[in-house]
Amino acid sequence: MADHTAWGVRVAKEVASPRVKLLYDIYHMQIMEGDLIDTIRKNIEWIGHFHTGGVPGRHNLDGTQEVDWRAVARSVADLKFQGYFAHEFVPVGDP
Repeated sequence: MADHTAWGVRVAKEVASPRVKLLYDIYHMQIMEGDLIDTIRKNIEWIGHFHTGGVPGRHNLDGTQEVDWRAVARSVADLKFQGYFAHEFVPVGDP
């Protein structure tokens, strides 16, 4: 399917340019695929940018969400990721 990590990785491999990378939207990938950390580890060389957003509702990245953000961030850092990591969420309360 065109909206899954495996499809994007196939496209990046076919293009075969160091300038073509995936924007891995953690919010959407949790909803659509799950298994975030394993997917990130297997495909880190093809990821150039991450987006965050609490699941559900795209709210704060805290303990009220289903994603363990510390574990995800730690796994990305452990992989020595050198790309971008953008927070794209709607704060609850006074930001």
